[in-house]
Amino acid sequence: MPIENAPFSRSEYERRIHLTREAMSASGIDILFVTNPSNQNWLTGYDGWSFYVHQGVILSLEGDPIWWGRMQDANGAKRTVWMEDENILHYADRYIQATDIHPMEDLASHLRIMGYGDKRIGIEMETYYFTARAFAVLAQGLPEAELVDASSLVNWNRLIKSSEELDFMRRAARISELVIERAIELAEPGMRKHDLVGEMFKTSVQGENDSWGDYPAIVPLLPSGADASAPHLTWNGEALKRGEATFIEQSGCYRRYHAPLCRTIFFGKPPRFMSDAAEALTEGLNAGIEVARPGNRACDIARALDAELIKVGIERPNRCGYAVGLSYPPDWGEHTVSLRAFDETVLEPGMTFHFMPGLWMDGWGMETTETILIRDDGPAEPLCNVPRKLFVKD
Repeated sequence: MPIENAPFSRSEYERRIHLTREAMSASGIDILFVTNPSNQNWLTGYDGWSFYVHQGVILSLEGDPIWWGRMQDANGAKRTVWMEDENILHYADRYIQATDIHPMEDLASHLRIMGYGDKRIGIEMETYYFTARAFAVLAQGLPEAELVDASSLVNWNRLIKSSEELDFMRRAARISELVIERAIELAEPGMRKHDLVGEMFKTSVQGENDSWGDYPAIVPLLPSGADASAPHLTWNGEALKRGEATFIEQSGCYRRYHAPLCRTIFFGKPPRFMSDAAEALTEGLNAGIEVARPGNRACDIARALDAELIKVGIERPNRCGYAVGLSYPPDWGEHTVSLRAFDETVLEPGMTFHFMPGLWMDGWGMETTETILIRDDGPAEPLCNVPRKLFVKD
């Protein structure tokens, strides 16, 4: 496929493949099989809702990567990857959800033909898209090969974003702003949650100008009142109520890149404990952003936040953020760095995190979050620009 139809430049893909091959060589891996759709996209540009069947990218130490997947999805690969058509392999539809054969039999055959039947093969064992049966069938088909876990090998090389990637994340951040602003504008007691979510989806897909909205890796989360003590509840048909807080967790998405942004709305006069918590949360975010500088560590961000929250008696047992960027359902996190008190990862320019200190307390909850970029010097840059506070609509 002509590189001009891919989302990034040829030099950007060459950068990514070079980093991945350096990591492969350091781990003694002869060939890598990537099933995580985010990693497939990062290496090849492949983009399709086909991750419910077995597919992946084959990367050796030489030559262009190879996309492998279901026959009817091969045309999607031709329309989205940057490689030529000869680097697209497919298996017959008779392999799909069959009990007597499995797509990994086809993959094993290809790897043997390529000369890797007795080599050291890296596979992503800790990913949503590689099943126990897939591993068993692949191992049976490659009895002389050594299958090694390479679950996060590509993920860690995605940690520092290029200027091209940051352009996409800034577009996603603008969509996040639009969604939150629209939700705050429309939300009022009596409005049914699914009606509000419908408006949010419309705003997120419309985007702005040429920054159209893609589907996010996580759907909007809108728990209210006591339900807000749980971080991962979605919406229902109930109405928003006076005297309750509702947090809105969402992310704009542009060409699979995310910039999550969360805010909380209270209808009426919030109780003192919630106002105090909201102020401490804002101060904690400000303190964490201030120390999020190159040379400091991920744990420094978490500790700066905790120091402000403890002033109002709040102790968080959870991490307060994670690396974020390119992703597919069911998660927009990159599964590498976590912002928590014992993560010693040194911060470098180009890293992006969802600084996410949600408060999920006994009977109530709130979220005020930012997607931040580690700059060349100075404190981190929040990619969105929405007031950092508890929004009160009385």
